Amino acid sequence: MSTVRVVAGPPVEHGGNPSPRERLARLLRHPTTLLLAPAVVFVAIRELGLLVLGLMADRWGKSTTTALTSWDGQWFLGIAEGGYGGVPSFLVDAFGRRTPETPLAFFPGYPALVRWLDGLPGVETRGAAFTVSLVSGVFCAYGLYRLGAGIRDGSPRAGLVLVALFAASPMAIVLSMTYSEATFCALAAWALVGVVERKWVLAGLCTAAAGLVRPTAAALLLAVGLAALVSVMTRRDGWRPWVGGMIAPLGLLGYLGYVAARTGQLDGWFAVQQRGWDSRFDGGAATWKFALANLGDPRSVLELTTVWILGIAIALVVLGFRRRLEWPLLVYGIGVLVMDLGSNGLMNSKARLLLPAFTLLVPAALAIAKRRTSTAVALLTGLAVFSAWFGAYAITAWQYAI
Repeated sequence: MSTVRVVAGPPVEHGGNPSPRERLARLLRHPTTLLLAPAVVFVAIRELGLLVLGLMADRWGKSTTTALTSWDGQWFLGIAEGGYGGVPSFLVDAFGRRTPETPLAFFPGYPALVRWLDGLPGVETRGAAFTVSLVSGVFCAYGLYRLGAGIRDGSPRAGLVLVALFAASPMAIVLSMTYSEATFCALAAWALVGVVERKWVLAGLCTAAAGLVRPTAAALLLAVGLAALVSVMTRRDGWRPWVGGMIAPLGLLGYLGYVAARTGQLDGWFAVQQRGWDSRFDGGAATWKFALANLGDPRSVLELTTVWILGIAIALVVLGFRRRLEWPLLVYGIGVLVMDLGSNGLMNSKARLLLPAFTLLVPAALAIAKRRTSTAVALLTGLAVFSAWFGAYAITAWQYAI
């Protein structure tokens, strides 16, 4: 007597049509969906941040646009509109002073992009600045997705989680402001993609461009330069690491040289920073004092949260070593962290200045990607909500520069 086995197939509707669950699964696997996923994840999280910002701005009687163009954003807009010589006179340094050299503290890459876009018919400066930040953020999202998918133990799922973690970073609100962080992070992400994938010309070009955007490019230059040097010494990839390594420093050294010529000082840019904002490298003494003061007697929500964010960043470095993160990514992340911790600059900016250290998020992304989808979504949603609140608080309720 024979036995007939009945194998249950996927649930179907009457007439043999796929069920809603099956149709959703097919949609999520569709090539177009996979292509758009990094942009959708990034934009969705940032839109949540802007929604919360709108609510907070109304609560504090402030304009959302004013909040998104405040502090350094005004400097970048002024440079985009009038160049270094035509910045509005009401913009002054931390001591209320202004000299012809003061605007040189701000790197030219981001305002140059804004100025080029502003030259199109019907485009005004603020709209151009917001557009550059948004496009840069999306461009960065695809670079992070590529990193998360291409590193050791990586996967497309890990890449998407990395995009979400970056978009939900505590001070990710600056990615939606007229600040240069989004543009720098986009160039840094693709420079590191070039290193991981051994596309040295890409790495060199992106590093050179990043050097015109933010001084944080020094950390990127260190990582890319060392990786190119190792490739040259091990005789891998032929002439490409030579070219990438030689291109990489051109942007940063070029702008520092320009400021040196303008000021008549070899360390001109650093002198401008110190005179205008009392910002210099002190090995972390000021940061340590700030942390102890706020842990012992917290003065504000923002300052105490900033101290905890710095502590978490240090813990992520340890996790990166334990997870054997690719060393160029670690070098870059640690470099950004050291520049942040080691500066005696405005303590309120510490959390914002950590945003480019996105490679420290990679081990967390790999771990979250291995969890159940519901667990990962719940965790990332919680982080996105916290980021939305903290960023909105920082530029509405908080009265000082970030």
